[in-house]
Amino acid sequence: MLISIVIPCYNEQEVIQEAHNQLVTVLSNFNPEFELVYVDDGSQDKTAEILRELQYDNEQVKVIFLSRNFGHQMAVTAGLDHTSGDAVVLIDADLQDPPEIIKDMLSYWFQGYDVVYGVRTDRQGETAFKLWSAKVFYRVMNRMSDVTIPIDTGDFRLIDRRVVEVLKMMPERDRFLRGMVSWVGFRQIAIPYQRSPRLAGVSKYPLFKMIRFAADGILSFSLVPLRLATWAGLFTVTLSVIGIFYALFVRLFTLSWVPGWTLSFIAILFVGGTQLVFLGVIGEYIGRIYREDKHRPLYLVREKLGFLRR
Repeated sequence: MLISIVIPCYNEQEVIQEAHNQLVTVLSNFNPEFELVYVDDGSQDKTAEILRELQYDNEQVKVIFLSRNFGHQMAVTAGLDHTSGDAVVLIDADLQDPPEIIKDMLSYWFQGYDVVYGVRTDRQGETAFKLWSAKVFYRVMNRMSDVTIPIDTGDFRLIDRRVVEVLKMMPERDRFLRGMVSWVGFRQIAIPYQRSPRLAGVSKYPLFKMIRFAADGILSFSLVPLRLATWAGLFTVTLSVIGIFYALFVRLFTLSWVPGWTLSFIAILFVGGTQLVFLGVIGEYIGRIYREDKHRPLYLVREKLGFLRR
């Protein structure tokens, strides 16, 4: 039985050594057969140097160096593609997700579950805005999507080899892995845990990236934004009809029909603004189709260490 651990890394020089030490200690206590697959996502600090040293000292360590920064979800995808374990655990290098939980995840896996995902009961060290926005996102996402994504989850999870093989058959570029794992089904169970603050360093998900990530989740699993455009159009048409009847009434039965510029001005702004907003929504979907149609690889590997040559 081989357990694979995928650890995406981007500028994690302050924590990568401690994360490695904790993972090795935890895994060695209950399962000697494991591999640590680190994915360097184009780091610009000393992360790559540290990973080379770790791999040189431990044959259980494998390292994938991407050619540039492709993003967290692509780095995780690269790790999944290069694992060979019977079960794969996804965990970040910042130690916010405790490695000790892996043992509990494995116990559920032994009971026959294909996916064991962590649910954050407490998120220490995060701002009130981030906590509030995360709660809103998951609830809005589940309202809009046909796929139910467990609330307060991240990518920290154990995935059976069968599920990994299914994920490898899903080549979409705008990836939202926690949604993809929910979509595939199989037997899944949650495991609650308390999330710790970062051991060191700074978050690699600032506000703009979080907004983009949320957009990827919604647009990848829901057609509701497009349907909203239709409903907004019907609503605008209804207001226009009411406006026409109002204009006719004023023209035929009152003497104040000449001004009318205020109503026209408001109507033009309302209709024009609505059209521009939903042209943007439609443009997002068209842009995604355009990117998918290019069939470019999801990521490029610059170098690999610790893998057998073929």
